[in-house]
Amino acid sequence: MNLKMAAYLTAMATTASAFSRSTLLTARRRAMSAIITPRFDTTASGPITSSRGNNNNFRLFSTAEAAPSATETTSTTTDDEEAAIAARDAAALASLKSPFLQTMRDRGFLFQCTNLSELDSLLCDATSKNEAVSAYLGFDATADSLHVGSLLQIMILKHLQQCGHRPIVLVGGGTSKVGDPTGKDESRILLTDEIIKQNTDGISKVFQKFLSFGDATPTDAIMVNNDDWLSGLKYLQFLRDFGTHFTINRMMSFESVKQRLNREAPFSFLEFNYMILQAYDFLELNRRHNAQLQLGGSDQWGNMISGVELGRRVDSVQLYALTAPLITTSDGKKMGKTAGGAVWLNADKLSEYDYWQFWRNTSDEDVIRFMKLFTELSFEEITKMEDWKGADINKAKIVLADEATALLHGRECLKAIHDTIDSMFKGGKSAQASTEGLNRIFVSDDEAAEGVKFIDLFVKLGLANSKKEARRLIQGGGAKLGEEKITDENAVLDVDGFGGETEVTLRAGKKRAGVVELK
Repeated sequence: MNLKMAAYLTAMATTASAFSRSTLLTARRRAMSAIITPRFDTTASGPITSSRGNNNNFRLFSTAEAAPSATETTSTTTDDEEAAIAARDAAALASLKSPFLQTMRDRGFLFQCTNLSELDSLLCDATSKNEAVSAYLGFDATADSLHVGSLLQIMILKHLQQCGHRPIVLVGGGTSKVGDPTGKDESRILLTDEIIKQNTDGISKVFQKFLSFGDATPTDAIMVNNDDWLSGLKYLQFLRDFGTHFTINRMMSFESVKQRLNREAPFSFLEFNYMILQAYDFLELNRRHNAQLQLGGSDQWGNMISGVELGRRVDSVQLYALTAPLITTSDGKKMGKTAGGAVWLNADKLSEYDYWQFWRNTSDEDVIRFMKLFTELSFEEITKMEDWKGADINKAKIVLADEATALLHGRECLKAIHDTIDSMFKGGKSAQASTEGLNRIFVSDDEAAEGVKFIDLFVKLGLANSKKEARRLIQGGGAKLGEEKITDENAVLDVDGFGGETEVTLRAGKKRAGVVELK
């Protein structure tokens, strides 16, 4: 077993151990369905169903370790057959030749894949002919910025392009009108067309920082919006053309549907249609842009498989699906959430400094894994840091924070961030540079003359999520104006508080700060 393969298996084991117990059980059930249980009959002309025929050619692969329960297997599959399937998939994993799939494997992105060996051959053949395979990943416009939980998917697209293939960014302007029910306890709030347009514009900006767009080369990325084809569909015609290819029986077996049905909130017919629309997206993108591969998180596996099958049944095309694991931190928390709220990717929602601090605060157990997933550091560079302990692991965290921040905001912002840290927390002298990387808000002369409550300023700066939280921060002694503690939760910042300067720094705890500036 080579070094990269051993590291990959270690990374996957770490990812699995980071899941909460319930999430792990779900992942195991899903993985065993992928490796052993379902065999989809691709020769039939009827709806997509599950069968155990031996003459189909649809093979699934998963990296998840699992032991099937009695309810997940039947007596028709022997222990020898199960071992042979697992051995065959392990061999395919070890013998990957395409740079893209090797990168997915070695860095810990690869969780499930359909027809792994065939996809590997497709990618290699395209490269040998100086051609590119088109692959897409979808992002619904549910907010005006993506958060760091979406960064894993963006990095997959970046690696795809670097390996000589074409990324297609699908913005879900159409599916956002429905709402993805996956992983949700209740229905999403329906968004107006105006809000969806605003959100679409907001999330689209970040992709320019990771991908090269255009039409000059076969690898240039493109961005499309599924509202272009979904909003114009005629309902009855759509049902007649595509409804016959889906069965309620199988749709009800999807884990996302089961979870919603087990909760108190109703599961609307609108949301139930989401999986059909996602499957149709794949078909439409293949017709319009020759997309042959769909990428996504493992929670989308059922919807992605439906798209693969729909393409095969309607247009007789071979499509592929590849998922990455859902990333959690070593303590089982969902990636992208902190006590201070979501870690947004747009600078107008989260400053470069706060983004850097998010990565700097990574736990010791997650540093190496996150370097592989969220930076472009070479595998060899990362391997050198794997055995670092004590003070050295803190150096590794700074490397992670620098590299992840440089990818999103540009390397030029790092000097201001480090100057801020030096002057605020290490006694440095670069006072002017110390606030350059911090989030800032403005108050007018009139507002300063009247006085603005500190609790309002902490909320506006994002140093507290609510006035209640800001009050607790003051009561706990964690709120400061410069170096002076704020002890009165009703205190205000007025002209005297600026001390003749044009800006002041508010601090929340030891590592978070923001600037209030006079207009």
